[in-house]
This record gives sequence, C-alpha cells and structure tokens, in this order.
Amino acid sequence: MIRIAVDAMSGDRGLPVAVDAALASLEAHPELALVLVGDEAALREELGRRRKADRFDDRLRLHHAGEVVGMCESPARSLRQKKDSSMRVAINLVQAGEAEACVSAGNTGALMATARFVLKTLAGIDRPAIVSPIPSRRGRTLMLDLGANAECTPEQLFQFAVMGAVLARAVHGIESPRVGLLNIGAEEIKGNLQIQQAGKLLADSELNYIGFVEGDDIYIGDVDVVVCDGFVGNVALKTSEGLGKLIAQFLREEFSRNALTRTAAFFAMPVLKAFRLRVDPRQYNGATLVGLQGTVIKSHGDADAVAFASAINVARMAVDQQVPQRIHDLLAHNLGE
Repeated sequence: MIRIAVDAMSGDRGLPVAVDAALASLEAHPELALVLVGDEAALREELGRRRKADRFDDRLRLHHAGEVVGMCESPARSLRQKKDSSMRVAINLVQAGEAEACVSAGNTGALMATARFVLKTLAGIDRPAIVSPIPSRRGRTLMLDLGANAECTPEQLFQFAVMGAVLARAVHGIESPRVGLLNIGAEEIKGNLQIQQAGKLLADSELNYIGFVEGDDIYIGDVDVVVCDGFVGNVALKTSEGLGKLIAQFLREEFSRNALTRTAAFFAMPVLKAFRLRVDPRQYNGATLVGLQGTVIKSHGDADAVAFASAINVARMAVDQQVPQRIHDLLAHNLGE
C-alpha cells in the first residue's frame, strides 16, 4: 500500500477539488491510501456530500491541521509562524514515516522552503529543483529547474541532470533518457562559463548526455531531459503557457469569425478535440521537488480535480519507483563515492 499525504486546504480552488481528486485517485488505484490534511470538520462535511466516500474508509484517513499557508504568503513567514499549517503537517507526516509522499497545490516558495527544512536534501545534492513534464513532439520532455534556483553552479546543473535522468527512467519509463543542457546555441563554443563547465561535467559522466540544446528542442528536439537554471526554466515555462493560451484564443476567434468558419469548426471538431487532449495541461500537472529525502509533488495552484488527481498519480509513481533512493545511488555512482 502506498500512502500519500494530501494538503487538502491548498490551491486556488481549495477543499472541494482536493476531495474530488482524492476519491478519484482511490477509485483508480487500489494500492493507494491517502491522508487528507486540513480542517477536520470541513473535511468531514465535504466528504459527507459525496456518496461514494464511504467506499474508501479503509484507505482514507483525516489528519487535522489548524492553519493554511496563503498563496501570496512569505515562505520565511510561513516556515516560522505556521507550524500547524496543512502544508507543514503533510510534510511532517512524510518525515515521520506516516506517509511516503506529500502533494500540495499551495504556495511554491513556502512548499520548497518547508520541504527542504523538514526533509533535508539527499547526500550530494546542494539544492532541490522543480521538474515537470512539458508536451513535445516525442510525447513529453522533462525540464528542470523551473524556478527554485535562479542562479546555479556547474555542479548544481550536473546534479539536476542526474535527478532528471532518474525521474525520466523511473516515472516515465525511458530506459536511457537523453539529457541536454539548455544553451543559446548547440555549438560547443556557445554559452557562458557556467554552461561550458557544466557541459564538461556531463560529458565526463555516464549519463546519456547529447550536448547543448536550444529552446525549440524542448518541443521538437530528440531530447528527454532539458537542464537549466531556475531563472531560465521559469521564463521558458511561463512563455510556453502564454503561447498555448494565445494559440487557443486565435483558434476560437478564427473559427467564430463568420458562418463559413463556424461550419468549418463543426467538421474540424474531432481534430480540435484530439489536439486539445494532447496539449491539455491537466495531464501534465504535478511538478516534482527532486533532491529531497522524501517525495513532494507540487500541483498547479489553479488545478481542477482532474489535474490534482494527475499530481497524486505522479506521487504514487515516484514512491513506487523509489525515486529519492535511485537519485542518491546514481549520483554516488557518477561521483565515484
């Protein structure tokens, strides 16, 4: 049985989404058990509104937490002053061994700070990183760091590459993931000193390092893991999200322009639905905070129940494949420890 603690009070949509996602996850995965962390009275009331909740009494437990971390709250303040928050309590359950992973849609900075403080980093890891799949020509590309570390040393970029390779192999089933280092050009002479030194470390490792990659390779290149610092990664991620929304808006405008285009939209509907499914961000929801002595998954703050359930599933797979231990082992092997 895989037991996961869910920060049920987190995110923009709050408790109803977490409860719906939890019940859907329990129904889909018989080996899963969940601990919903939050205001116990509110949790019981929300569960009471759903008929099928009683079916999972043996795999669903409630754990009270009296505080909530706000989405715009200072990470330092939440860490110091909200020790009974649903986020902190859920992570504490992982540290205590009462859960094997934590899922939260809360404040990213607070989640990273709290997880790092409570769980600590793995040996050989300087800083945790945020990694998430991005839709691509090959299906999906893992990218890290996506915002946790604005500035990184070459050694830290190397550590990100190791963590990304392990996640690609363990969770996404890629036997020998191709790792690329994001740069302003694919030529060996391109990039700053930091990138150049990181490239040398990766070239000397046993990872399947394919060299420098450019921004378009994230989507159409032959690469499975793209490594960069958090500043570049977050800019690339937000640019991608904005571009996706722009394309969707343009399609709606063009297909509704006149009677002829509305008729064309009707006949194009199967293609449009298939396209929307391929790029649906909900199925890619669930960013992993890798490098910790435990599994913590960050759901998008505005996630609906489908997206939140995807994040719970990412946690389930990470636990099943023992991702933290595999990162530790691969890093030790590459460093000769």
